[in-house]
Amino acid sequence: MPLPAQLPVVSQRLTIRPIVDDDLPDLLLINGDPEVTRFLPYPTWLSLDDGRAWLKRMQALAEGGTGQQFVLVLNTTSRIAGTLLLFRFEESSARAELGYVLGREHWGQGLMREAITSFCTYAFSHLALRRLEAEVNPANAASAQLLIDVGFTQEGLLRKRWVAKDGAYDTNFFGLLAEEWPRQ
Repeated sequence: MPLPAQLPVVSQRLTIRPIVDDDLPDLLLINGDPEVTRFLPYPTWLSLDDGRAWLKRMQALAEGGTGQQFVLVLNTTSRIAGTLLLFRFEESSARAELGYVLGREHWGQGLMREAITSFCTYAFSHLALRRLEAEVNPANAASAQLLIDVGFTQEGLLRKRWVAKDGAYDTNFFGLLAEEWPRQ
């Protein structure tokens, strides 16, 4: 069975909702910034065509039932601040992986912490997931600290796990169990 239908998740400052084609211009501003995409496994977008190719990959995940791409929409302006990806869904294990991106103009404001916190509550309560995972490039200290602050545990280092951009690189592996998540 694929991931259940995704409904918007609303927090104090954000609405997390499934992506639509009209989101690509805002996402080009985010994914077109080399500093934002520095640790991502895909190249910095140079045009909307790059965004369309990326969106096709995200739509294929959704159609296959193994993932869903979301956008983080600011409640005050309706502008997109970033993305959150739920992927590698395994129904038999009730687990999935999180990926996320935040536009540079929003760094340091606690928005991604708010998004991940709200989304974890949603994933454990509404999607009945048992476990969430995330992989982070060891050089991305801010992302690793964010996961720890939210409640994830660093479970290990996966050596030369990914090949992207400048070659093979390690990833720190994080996990969070539903039983560890505070009930809100």
